[in-house]
Amino acid sequence: MSPTADVRAQILEANRQAAEALRTRFLQEKTLVVNLISSPGSGKTTLLEATLARLSGKLKTAVLVGDIATERDADRIRKLGLPAYQILTGGACHLDARQVQGALEKAGFGALDILFIENVGNLICPTSYDLGEDFKVVLLSLTEGDDKPFKYPAIFARASVALLTKVDLLGIVDFDVEAVERQIRTLNPHGEILRVSAKTGEGMEAWCRKLEHALVAKRA
Repeated sequence: MSPTADVRAQILEANRQAAEALRTRFLQEKTLVVNLISSPGSGKTTLLEATLARLSGKLKTAVLVGDIATERDADRIRKLGLPAYQILTGGACHLDARQVQGALEKAGFGALDILFIENVGNLICPTSYDLGEDFKVVLLSLTEGDDKPFKYPAIFARASVALLTKVDLLGIVDFDVEAVERQIRTLNPHGEILRVSAKTGEGMEAWCRKLEHALVAKRA
């Protein structure tokens, strides 16, 4: 093993241990944890705003937001009157489990039903880093083009749920939604695919129902 590969293996092992500690904690607290991964501009924060609005009053939620710089996305969540904590990576293209541990200690969210982790906008780096989540969700917007699943196969193969966002643009932008769904099913036959639009509300009920069912299953 080359020195570079050895260092990477050590980093991933340290992350694995931290992620397992987080997973144990979340299991004890009976908190569902969802790791949202996508390219920049796919609509993660907009999806969260619409999701949290629908879950408000029924479930206690909070958001950890990862970005290289600024607290703009966390501020958008806070404007809804909901707790959010911004993790600034200072250049790193993903969050890691130790950052999540540190953020939780500082955030002081208290008891939660669902914790959303909005990862740094990137389809590659976050894929390898377990954050102790129950499942990964990958977002792909219609404005990004319909070739992405086969170009970035790892995240589409590992994510339990694929959300096709901004579907209100179907027929406006050139995007073959059926071809994309075939690509995703080739990579991940057991994953779930949902078409959603935070703008029109299409698919949002099914998405929120998925979250509620996952929470019930975790607490069973």
